[in-house]
Amino acid sequence: MAKAKPILSASTNPKDFVIATIGSHSALQILKGARDEGMRNLVICKKGSERPYQSYGVADEMIVVDEWENWNEKIEEELIKRNAIIIPHGSFIAYIGHERVKKMNVMYYGTKDVLEWESDRKKERVWLEKAGLKLPRVYDTPEDIEKPVIVKFHGAGGGFGYFIAKTAEQFHEVKDRKYPHENDFVLQEYVVGVPLYIHYFYSPVTGELEILSFDKRYESNADSIGRIRAEDQLAANIHTSYTIVGNIPVVVRESLLPEMFEMGDRVVETSREVCGGKGLFGPFCLETIITRKLEIFVFEISARIVAGTNPFIEGSPYTALKYDVPMSTGRRIARDIKQAIEQGRLEDVLG
Repeated sequence: MAKAKPILSASTNPKDFVIATIGSHSALQILKGARDEGMRNLVICKKGSERPYQSYGVADEMIVVDEWENWNEKIEEELIKRNAIIIPHGSFIAYIGHERVKKMNVMYYGTKDVLEWESDRKKERVWLEKAGLKLPRVYDTPEDIEKPVIVKFHGAGGGFGYFIAKTAEQFHEVKDRKYPHENDFVLQEYVVGVPLYIHYFYSPVTGELEILSFDKRYESNADSIGRIRAEDQLAANIHTSYTIVGNIPVVVRESLLPEMFEMGDRVVETSREVCGGKGLFGPFCLETIITRKLEIFVFEISARIVAGTNPFIEGSPYTALKYDVPMSTGRRIARDIKQAIEQGRLEDVLG
């Protein structure tokens, strides 16, 4: 049977298209954002995770799969028949996988080529260095450690498994005891400062970079350990964990904004050089540490919507300055797609 083909730019009516995503991460605001822009939506849920989307009533249609491994051509055919446009988020990439995403025939919002640069820590570092950003030092081997480092395992979901080591001996003690089979990791200089996550949006339709919001993460037990006396922490042999359990809205010092806009501009410009083609567009996040001297170190980039935008379903102080309606990142995505459709430029926002 020949595969169905998406309509693409055959229509300039947004109601002929469906915004789709999988049920996790930031799906609630993506679905609501589509509705707020007058577009239909669809959520694909793993069996047993349907309730939030039913309870909040944000989904127009739901497809249920038993396991994410069951994502197959039949599901793609259903999405293509509905003229669906997939919106990727962190869970989407983690569950479906980069290789399957690259081979999908469903319309996809964003640049697929950027996934390779985002998921490979070495390539990511090349990208950010070329953009002229300040990055923490990375150590080649545990034996090179001469100051505190944060150990990050590749693909660690939401910070799970990250730990701090001050010496090679401490690194091996923790890793061999807790993560003996994990050998894909990075040793990153631990920069002391305020963790801040900058939520950007670049539109190929308007040609404008926007800063939509900021958050900091609530990490367990890194943020709760301060409630325990130091001697009790030592007695209990507690190792700090950075698993993210929630997100806290932040409004930044206004004098930092010009530099942050320039950082975002350089990341977008450099993406065209390293990735080729359209480069990075849509939502992305620079994950930073700001030191006491107000130096901004970037330790990672997420080239898609991040869960830190979820506190802003009704918009942020920054989107309130720019828009006359509550503008979440989910709604900003839907508006970008809607404007592209109306202008006959849908292919400009598809990867």
